[in-house]
Order: sequence, then C-alpha cells, then structure tokens
Amino acid sequence: GVGASTWEASLNSLRPRGMAVFFGNASGPVPSIDPLILNSKGSLFMTRPKLYDYLQNRQELLWRVNEVFDWMRAGKLKVAVDREFNLEEVN
Repeated sequence: GVGASTWEASLNSLRPRGMAVFFGNASGPVPSIDPLILNSKGSLFMTRPKLYDYLQNRQELLWRVNEVFDWMRAGKLKVAVDREFNLEEVN
C-alpha cells in the first residue's frame, strides 16, 4: 500500500537528513506527523507534493514531459511495461 500503511517504514528507511516524499493515498492519507519525529530520526525532511503545483501551465507540462522522454531516449530511465490492455477494456 501507499500512504497510511507505509509512512512509518518510509521514514525508518532514511539516512540522517534524508527526504521522504509522500505521493499517493492508496491505503489512506498519511497521518499528521509530529515534527519532533523527524528530528529524532536524524533531522529528516518530509514533503507531500501535488501534481498541479509542478505543472501550472502547458509550457511547464511540455518541459517536464520532454525531459522524461529525453531520459528514456538516453537510457537514463528504463520503463518496464508488464501488461497491455485493449481500449475496449477501459472503464
């Protein structure tokens, strides 16, 4: 799961001064976290971004999309497709 069921393990997996990025709520939202927990685990950082703060207009969308495809073309990002579906199967 993502979210409520994984946040604590995510924090525990970090090195001191590491950053946890929570993106998704499949198992429920991440609960409120006391900042002292971040301090006691090694001065950790935490963020909960949302997509639309990073894609505020079409120009930014195209810039970021092209960057991802450039990484794929250069072999810096490998994408594994484990299955395909016919459009008729989409709800």
